[in-house]
Amino acid sequence: MQPLITITDIGRKYVIGAETIHAIKSVTLTINKGEFVALMGPSGSGKSTLMNILGCLDTPTKGEYILNGINVSQMTDSELAEVRNKEIGFVFQTFNLLPRSSAQDNVALPLVYAGISKKERDERATAALTNVGLANRLHHKPNELSGGQRQRVAVARALINNPSIILADEPTGNLDTKTSIEIMGLIEEIHAKGNTIILVTHEEDIAQHAHRIVRMRDGLVEDDYQNQDIKTVAEKV
Repeated sequence: MQPLITITDIGRKYVIGAETIHAIKSVTLTINKGEFVALMGPSGSGKSTLMNILGCLDTPTKGEYILNGINVSQMTDSELAEVRNKEIGFVFQTFNLLPRSSAQDNVALPLVYAGISKKERDERATAALTNVGLANRLHHKPNELSGGQRQRVAVARALINNPSIILADEPTGNLDTKTSIEIMGLIEEIHAKGNTIILVTHEEDIAQHAHRIVRMRDGLVEDDYQNQDIKTVAEKV
């Protein structure tokens, strides 16, 4: 079976004035469909740069990235935008919701870019919000929702296009412990349905929910192993 993600000798450098910063020196990684991977590392380790490349938000300076059979390493910004909208669902620490739009409209947003009719957008957004336990919050704006509810809206939006991968960047970073546990439970449910999840975090206890942990340091993969001690929300509650 072909891996969902294959990155080979990926590097990313930035030139700032006279200085060249190697954010990623050389990373080779494969991720299969249905995996739940935590990407970890201290600040400056290259994990955010790697996530941006995996999420087609940035292109590598060297190396090759094959996503779901497509070579995305040398694509233009507009080609990358198309791949992102089709293949990747994002969940961010800051939720990234439109403040003046309802939960339903926020969730439907990726479908607007995909050219789906209003009626179908509304139906699919309603189903997605129902799936994350927010059927009674369709018309609420973000400021009328709690942090946990906002993150659920963001998760529903990430799932709306049936993407190949869900990229979650510190998804519990702005949430209290109880709400963090709820969101991790939701992410576990999504994974159990067969979704591939890449979770970027610097919190050990959040990473322990993943089935595989990739640790980065100084722009390189320091460690990559199957998690023998998976923590699930069902065990904690």
